[in-house]
Amino acid sequence: MKYYEKEKLRAVPVEEAVGMILTHDITRIVPDLFKGPEFKKGHVIQSSDVEKLLDLGKRHIYATGLDGEVHEDPAALRIARAARGRLIDISDPSEGKVGFRARTQGLLKINVEGLAALNRIEDVIFASLHTHQVVGPGQELAGTRVIPLSIDEDRVKEAEKVCKEFFPIIAVLPLARLAVGLVVTGSEVFNGRIRDGFGPVVQEKFEALGSGILEKILVSDDMDMTVEAIQGLLARGAKMIAVTGGMSVDPDDLTPAAIRAAGGNIVSYGAPVLPGAMFMLAHIGEVPVIGLPGCVMYHRASIFDLVVPRLLAGETLSRSDIDLMGHGGFCSSCKTCRFPVCSFGK
Repeated sequence: MKYYEKEKLRAVPVEEAVGMILTHDITRIVPDLFKGPEFKKGHVIQSSDVEKLLDLGKRHIYATGLDGEVHEDPAALRIARAARGRLIDISDPSEGKVGFRARTQGLLKINVEGLAALNRIEDVIFASLHTHQVVGPGQELAGTRVIPLSIDEDRVKEAEKVCKEFFPIIAVLPLARLAVGLVVTGSEVFNGRIRDGFGPVVQEKFEALGSGILEKILVSDDMDMTVEAIQGLLARGAKMIAVTGGMSVDPDDLTPAAIRAAGGNIVSYGAPVLPGAMFMLAHIGEVPVIGLPGCVMYHRASIFDLVVPRLLAGETLSRSDIDLMGHGGFCSSCKTCRFPVCSFGK
């Protein structure tokens, strides 16, 4: 009974129902030709509808009023517009629901605190994908709706106020197209004993995100050679440096020390992510420098996929941001990888 009380449901004469909302479908039947809804639930009755309703044998209908209330469709649209940030398209309202789609490839940003505040408002819901994931053009990201056919104007205003306070609730950040310097370490690769398998994987990952490799330099397991390569790439205009391999604690794995020696200001060496525990994030001036452990070459989803998109979106990650990746940072190593449609990184 609570639902009907909320809707202020009542039977009213058709002639008095103009401006009210239908709470059920009204069917039209033409024998052997048509059977379907002439008016759908949620329709706001117009004066031009009265004769049609009478022709359908409806002298009384169940409807709810709009006095001090907002119909579900414009209410949801107002909330969606208030919540929407950059690079987001919203759908036309339908049955009190409005959808959100990405306009382009980018990093999805959800204000989780604001989302929770919005969902605490009675009769308002907002559901989204997880934040901090790469999304593509046209991808569905979220939906918002109001539960009843009409909602108090004050609740819509409250929702708009929350959206303003936490703006934006949802947005897509564009990914910068950077020239990336790539340093591939390892004496076995440098001396031609084995083919470089790491560089092509990293290049493909960057290209999928819209960035390209400025230059790839092969170096031996030598501190000075690695430092020289990093500094040379910076001098040639690299806007991000990726150094592959040599990230473990073995005596001949010198990449972390070389990044430090090249001037790297270390944010984190080590990350609570599997695969990706031996990852390093540093900065030389404004340029991010990432040390990539071998797992990036072997696993479709790894620490690379959690950190690099956020860097390309212009975020400056702190040690605290890295620490928080432990929740959801364990890959289940599914036989068929479904990333990003999985729990990894979420």
